[in-house]
Amino acid sequence: MFSAAKASKSYCIGLILILVGVLLAGCGSVPAQVPPKAVQVKAVKVIQQDVAKVHEYAGQIQGKNDVKIQARVSGNIVEKMVSGGDMVKAGQPLFRIDSIQYESTLLSAQAQLVQAEANWENSRLDTERYQSLLNAAAIAEQRLTTQKATERQNEAIVASYRALVKKAQDDFNSTLVVSPIDGRIDVNDVGIGTYVQAGTTTLVTVGAQDPVFVQFNMSENEYLNLRQASQDQVVNSGWGEDVKITLSNGAVYPLKGKVTQADRSLANNSGTLTLKASVSNPDGILIPGMFARVKIAGVPVKNAMLVPQRAVQQVLDKALVMVVGEGSKAEPRPVILGDKVGSYYLVKEGLTVNDTIVVEGLTKAQEGMALDVTIVTPAELELSVNS
Repeated sequence: MFSAAKASKSYCIGLILILVGVLLAGCGSVPAQVPPKAVQVKAVKVIQQDVAKVHEYAGQIQGKNDVKIQARVSGNIVEKMVSGGDMVKAGQPLFRIDSIQYESTLLSAQAQLVQAEANWENSRLDTERYQSLLNAAAIAEQRLTTQKATERQNEAIVASYRALVKKAQDDFNSTLVVSPIDGRIDVNDVGIGTYVQAGTTTLVTVGAQDPVFVQFNMSENEYLNLRQASQDQVVNSGWGEDVKITLSNGAVYPLKGKVTQADRSLANNSGTLTLKASVSNPDGILIPGMFARVKIAGVPVKNAMLVPQRAVQQVLDKALVMVVGEGSKAEPRPVILGDKVGSYYLVKEGLTVNDTIVVEGLTKAQEGMALDVTIVTPAELELSVNS
């Protein structure tokens, strides 16, 4: 009996130990409730300032004054004083056309003029003599009247021959072809011995080098937006007075231009408005035909709100930014964007000037997450409103 009681007691103790072990094991399997760690992000304040969007256009350099020099008289080129591509001055001789026939015509006209002037002088003296005879009642008045008519006729003949002499002199002078302007001539000039036709044959083209035009096209919508903002004509409205040019190799041209001309209508084939900006070219760097990118600041937008482009997440047709919300919690915010301005987007709706926007760490920040925010400046992020 004593042995049975002892065995029962040992069984109970073992059962208690097993239960205690199970309880202890169960308590050890429950994880500790540790709060999630805040996500480290960098953020900037929404910027509010006056900005002017920079519009960029494809442009081409054009000569401001290109002149096709044509022969005024016909004949063979007998002398050439320049070579293609030369810089020339106004009045500088370029070509000489065979002048023999024009010199002969001039001499003939001069001789005829001398003879006509002699006849006119004789008729004038006769008129004076007939007047004296009429005063002495030696001739009829009709005789004097006829003589005066003869004198006027001879005077008209003299005027006619003077005109012929002037034309012959002009033709003779036109055998020497000179440049009408300062500039550079092209290489497509005529050679010695070429027969040129008056008013038809182009001898060479000369173009002014300084200043030059850069021509570009503006869309219809851009034109309408500009007119609505400026309430004035495109030219002389204050817009387009600071034209910057970037050349095809990426170099920025050091001198700025000004929009001086706008077409009266849109181009039929493209629906765009053609404009021209005048640019100084003292060193002759810009030559007609070169391509360039034209940058012009638009009409300023007052109190524009800006966010960095890198802070914007595009989801289908929507744009989102991650705002540092109350309690430093991540809060996605839909926004309506405007144009790009340098490193920024112009925000039309969705933000206030008091908002703080996450710019780095966006992939880790989810809605409602705690954020460990480091405020940075646009300068630290190398952001700029200039393109």
